[in-house]
Amino acid sequence: MNLLIYKTKSELLKDLAEYIITIGEKAIAENGCFNFVLTGGNSPKELYTMLAVDYREKLDWTKVYFFIGDERNVPPGHESYNGLMARHSIIDPLNVAADHVFFVDTTQAPQKAAIEYAKEISTHFKGADLTFDLILLGMGDDAHTASLFPGTEVLGNKDVTVDSVYVEKLDTYRITFTAPLINKAKNVAFLVFGESKAEAIKHVIEDQTKNTQLYPSQLIDPIDGSLTFFIDSEAAKLLEN
Repeated sequence: MNLLIYKTKSELLKDLAEYIITIGEKAIAENGCFNFVLTGGNSPKELYTMLAVDYREKLDWTKVYFFIGDERNVPPGHESYNGLMARHSIIDPLNVAADHVFFVDTTQAPQKAAIEYAKEISTHFKGADLTFDLILLGMGDDAHTASLFPGTEVLGNKDVTVDSVYVEKLDTYRITFTAPLINKAKNVAFLVFGESKAEAIKHVIEDQTKNTQLYPSQLIDPIDGSLTFFIDSEAAKLLEN
């Protein structure tokens, strides 16, 4: 695990953007494409805009395939749909071809949407291991990541797949990558900033005994890949080491 702490969010985002470009260049050089999983919510929006504007000429974006690590059970045009945020901030600005973007079809029931999304991903990988070049993750103040929320059934899913999950505290369903699918990635990076995340970060990084039901981000531990935390000083304020 690599832990990178930054004084400001702007420094963090710049370094993370360069990290993404470096991984993308390597993936394209080695395999001819870059399989990149985006995280949702509001936290990465500025990063995506930065990639689309400041780093537009730094990578051959025509060779990048975009995926969504988790999705909310709302219509595709809804303001809370993660895919819509991604479309507005990075997909459309980079003029990404439609067949290079994999959105979750939330017009279907959550379980069906998860099954179909898993099939689309498997088809893209042509039967090979579902090993993404980079999965970008966020973390909630309850230590959830993707839609792996505390106390939910999906935390016990051992399959390398996409699953649906009912999140009781939100009274809604979500569609999410399972922890085993995330842990197959070559690179996993957490983007975490803000004082509200400090307690979660402390438990996820420093707890000697894991309690993944309470702190789901502790489940993320790539099998053969790298794990890097990009966090700001506010999120790191409770860390002892």
